[in-house]
Amino acid sequence: MKETSVRFLLILTSVLRCTINQAGLTVSPSRSQFFELDSVSLSCEENNSSAGWTVWRNTTRGTRTQCGDGWGEPAGSTCKISYIDPWDSGVYWCWSSRKGAASSSIPLTVTGGSVILQSPVLPVMEGDDVTLSCLTKTTPSNLPAAFYKDGSLIRTEPKGHMTLHHVTSSDEGLYRCNISGHGASPSSWISVEEKPSTPDPPTSPPSTTSSPSLCHFPSYLLPLLSKMILVVLLLVLLRRRCFQRKFEGNQDIEEQSITYSNVNE
Repeated sequence: MKETSVRFLLILTSVLRCTINQAGLTVSPSRSQFFELDSVSLSCEENNSSAGWTVWRNTTRGTRTQCGDGWGEPAGSTCKISYIDPWDSGVYWCWSSRKGAASSSIPLTVTGGSVILQSPVLPVMEGDDVTLSCLTKTTPSNLPAAFYKDGSLIRTEPKGHMTLHHVTSSDEGLYRCNISGHGASPSSWISVEEKPSTPDPPTSPPSTTSSPSLCHFPSYLLPLLSKMILVVLLLVLLRRRCFQRKFEGNQDIEEQSITYSNVNE
C-alpha cells in the first residue's frame, strides 16, 4: 500500500510539473547565425508575461553573465545587442531568480566572414518542412549555394534556398552552406522533436445524462487508480469482517452467561 501511494504521488508530481510552462527565449531576427556588427534582440516570455525573467549567457568572454553586466542593453525581460561581434558567440537562456528556473538554451554564432546559414533557432517538429537559406553580407541572397550535413554534400541549390520536407530524427545534424567565391558559413545544429501523439477520436458522442466518469482522467493513471480502489475495498471488507466476528463473539459470551445463570437457578 505504501509503495503504491508513493508511485501515485510521483506520477502525479510529474503530471503537475508538465503543466508548468517555463519561459521561452525568442531571438530577433529569428536565426542562430549573425554577421559581425548585426543588431540582435533577445526576449523572455512566459504565458504571455515576461515579469521576473532576464537574459543570461555563456561565451568565451565569461560564463553565467547577465544582460547589462558588460554586454547588452537590458529593458525588462528584453536584451538588445546593438553591435554583435564574434566574441558574443555562445549559449543564451532566460533565468528567473524568483522562481529558480531557467529556459532552454539557444546557441548563437557570430562570424566575421561573409556567409551565414539561416536555420531554425528552436527545435523543429517531426513532419514539418524546414527551409535553410545561405545568406551573404554584401550581395543579394539568391546566389547558388551548396548545402552540407555532417560534412557531406546534400545538394546545390541555384537560388541559395533548400527545403527539407517532412523532417524526421534522421535529419538532425550539423548543417552549413557554401557560396562559391564568397566562402562557407559556420555550422549550426538542427534538432527534430518527436510529434506528440493525438488521442483517437471517440466512437460515439458522450451521453449528457450519464453520471460523472473518469473520461478526462489521464489514461495511463487508470490502472493504478483501479488498483488503489481495489485495495480500499479490500480494507473495508476486512474491517467489516472483523466487526462481524467481534459481534458474533459477544453473542456467544452472552449465551454462555444466560445458560450458566439458568443452571444456578
